[in-house]
Amino acid sequence: MRLVLVTRPLHDAKPWVDAFRARGLQAEALPLIGIGPCNDPAARQALLRARQLALKPGHYRAVMFVSGNAVQYFFAQDQTPAFDAEALLAPDTRAWTPGPGTERALLEAGLASLQIDGPSPDAAQFESEALWQNVHGQVRAGDRVLIVRGTSPSTAPVVGNAGMQIPSTQGAGRDWLASRLREAGAEVELLAVYERQLPVWTAQQLDLARQAASDGSLWLFSSSEAVANLQQLLPQQKWHSGLALTTHERIASKALSAGFGRVLHSRPSLDDVVASIESAL
Repeated sequence: MRLVLVTRPLHDAKPWVDAFRARGLQAEALPLIGIGPCNDPAARQALLRARQLALKPGHYRAVMFVSGNAVQYFFAQDQTPAFDAEALLAPDTRAWTPGPGTERALLEAGLASLQIDGPSPDAAQFESEALWQNVHGQVRAGDRVLIVRGTSPSTAPVVGNAGMQIPSTQGAGRDWLASRLREAGAEVELLAVYERQLPVWTAQQLDLARQAASDGSLWLFSSSEAVANLQQLLPQQKWHSGLALTTHERIASKALSAGFGRVLHSRPSLDDVVASIESAL
């Protein structure tokens, strides 16, 4: 049976691995992104201030969370203002998400479902563009919208096996949404609450990755940055025998540029991903 490698950050990968195994698939977590808090004092102060303002009625029209990690680190208990331990957002502030995973994180944090907006369940992609279709009518000139995101250390451009520089797509959807908001007359604030890092692999993980480059294993990519990190971790590896399944066209383009010989595409929902994996077996 083909092995499925889930490349999400470890705490995000485990539920996918469990779900795949419950469906009878062989799956392992092989994280290609490490996640940690922003420890810079200025970033922590900015977070505390944003938390306070998000509780103030009428200040933000919406707070957009780019991922479940954004939810987790924005509402981290050790950073929540002590003056209000129960409220998460002002009652008139909407919580925007790019998809159901982030919505689940908000619900688990304690936010009411009626306060959350996201793409339609049948959207072709769970992304900022699909979110905008559902929320653009909320925005008026002069509104403030906070986008809660992650950040990555500066890295040199990644070069594909064909010698072609691979353009970064990090934050493409977030930047697109910010542009639409500004065009609508809104004021956009960006707040980094977590850092994406190159993971530190064990020797066993490195061996697994090298073997999976050519043994028929399926690499599941849900981030373009994961593909770029794979190239940094294994800069000499050839991927022409590799099989990748991606959940967005931008990620598929990144995988092709990295040299993967076969790149499949799927909607990001669990059922669709499983169906795509099964069709590739």
